[in-house]
Amino acid sequence: MKYIIAIIKPHKLDEVREALTAIGVAGMTVSEVKGFGRQKGQTENYRGAEYSTNMVPKVKIEVACGLSEAPAIIEAIQAAAATGTIGDGKIFELDLSGATRIRTGDTGDMAL
Repeated sequence: MKYIIAIIKPHKLDEVREALTAIGVAGMTVSEVKGFGRQKGQTENYRGAEYSTNMVPKVKIEVACGLSEAPAIIEAIQAAAATGTIGDGKIFELDLSGATRIRTGDTGDMAL
């Protein structure tokens, strides 16, 4: 099993969700997060005053999947989230050693 974590721009969430649904992803977890990378923050205007923030708002998407589904999920996220500009985000792929569905006690791929 694999655990995929994607950090994307907030306005791309609906496109990514639609792309994942189209390839059969049954569930995901979405969190609003803040952070920075090469962008080093951003400059914003508030009531006519310009100020800098060192944390940029992002969305974190987490998907647990089988080994065979991981490449298609990563490709779908990358295609849907890309804008071609700095700050598009990152996708992380981790090995998932186990999963258990609380309601039924199913484990492994059956729990996904």
